[in-house]
Amino acid sequence: MTSPQESDAAAPAADLGPFGPAEVFGTPCSPNAVKVMLLGSGELGKEVTIALQRLGVEVIAVDRYAGAPAHQVAHTAEVIDMMDPLAVRAVIDKHRPRYVLPEIEAIATDALVAVEAEGLAEVIPSAKGVSLTLDREGIRRMADEELGLPTSAYLFADTVEELRAGAYRVGYPCVVKPVMSSSGKGQSVMRSEADVDSAWEIAMTGGRVSSKRVIVERFVDFDYEVTLLTVRAVDPATGELATYFCEPIGHRQSDGDYVESWQPQPMSEIAYGAARSIAARVVSAMGAADQRFSGRGVFGVELFIKGDEVFFSEVSPRPHDTGLVTLATQRLSEFELHARAVLGLPVTTELRSPGASAVIYGRHDEEAIRFAGVAQALADPQVDLRLFGKPESFAKRRMGVAVATGVDTDQARRRATHAADLVIPLAADDPIPAAATPAAPTPSAPTPSAPEQTVIGAPVVRPPVPPQGRPPFPSPGVTQPGVTQPQPGRRPPFPPQGPPPGGPRPPRGMPGPAGPGGQRPAGPPPPGPHPPRS
Repeated sequence: MTSPQESDAAAPAADLGPFGPAEVFGTPCSPNAVKVMLLGSGELGKEVTIALQRLGVEVIAVDRYAGAPAHQVAHTAEVIDMMDPLAVRAVIDKHRPRYVLPEIEAIATDALVAVEAEGLAEVIPSAKGVSLTLDREGIRRMADEELGLPTSAYLFADTVEELRAGAYRVGYPCVVKPVMSSSGKGQSVMRSEADVDSAWEIAMTGGRVSSKRVIVERFVDFDYEVTLLTVRAVDPATGELATYFCEPIGHRQSDGDYVESWQPQPMSEIAYGAARSIAARVVSAMGAADQRFSGRGVFGVELFIKGDEVFFSEVSPRPHDTGLVTLATQRLSEFELHARAVLGLPVTTELRSPGASAVIYGRHDEEAIRFAGVAQALADPQVDLRLFGKPESFAKRRMGVAVATGVDTDQARRRATHAADLVIPLAADDPIPAAATPAAPTPSAPTPSAPEQTVIGAPVVRPPVPPQGRPPFPSPGVTQPGVTQPQPGRRPPFPPQGPPPGGPRPPRGMPGPAGPGGQRPAGPPPPGPHPPRS
């Protein structure tokens, strides 16, 4: 069995108070319970809740509306305005959890900073990490300006006029996103100046949090996009934090929202090494410097791949929606990995089988919809379903997911997509369609055919993962035989830093054109160019 060579450098022993791994596990709903509070109780939080409960942990699920998915399985459910710092503090004071796990972006992070500073609870991965990733500006500036990671060129804008000026400087086509949003909410692509007004409106109405600030990014002409699930957990061989990686996850999006994902995504060895280096540096920066075990948990690191080049996009300090595929593919799903990492327990990122996931949309704008075709979808023994139990449906709201395994990701994608198509959401008065009640195929029947879909990616396929999974990855600056580490103070080439003499500061991030078709409008720039704020 391969063992890690090194983990993080040992820190001096200290009185950790409520911080760090759990040493003993009590009984839920008793005075000796280990309590975890989720701030956000959607489908990902529901799976985390179940994973924690299997380890004897008491879970308090908090959300802004009643009947959220995790509410339905947690020991206790609370409904509050999570953007209200007084409400956030009050619910933490009421339950006194040992760990607080933010599961969404729309949270009053100032309250979490105070809770952590006062030693009331440990925020996972840390109050610093949650604050940084709440908005795209904080994490992008850290990745580019502090860590020197390759990113697309970007600028920030507070008005539609500044957006127009920023788009001119970044170049068309470009992507506009609210600084506070996730899962593609409020995101659009501008291909010319004619798209500026509509892109601004989409960003203002689509973000999860009310904000008048957006990021405009040069469109990266990437070959494919991956989520590299990265785990910061205690290495049992050293008792210190180490970094582990799941096999990369490919995914397809529509309007910025994930539609299907598959694992593993083929990558060249050079690209995979660069992706691991970028992810390790980002997640290692998520912990509080004065806390030995701070920064634990699963992180969804999103990356653009162009040949052997890798560009950082975003990071989520929690399980990722594209990682739902791990329910079928891994020895431990991303939710079980998150639970174990939080509690300080050993982890393994072993891949059991290629697999895929496909989203099931609500198709109706109403409460308490029903689902037909569930038995038909599950007739294939390589398929499983998760119906999330959300109390209200929207036409494009994610209400469930089909996951499947296969001999390769192509077969798994066909199975997952076919199963998702068989599940038919019904409004309250809809009759059960005839298509939902065919004779179920026998388990030995061939996999139902579907149009061939091509996995976009590099042609080089890496060797399979050994049964024990990949060894932990040391933090930047810690050497490990056979692993090339980024050199301190080195960064990929960038344009000269700082504003040119007599002119505004150029966009930050990746230099060069926006790929094929990248262009700037003819004529002088619009008035009032908006350089990034410091």
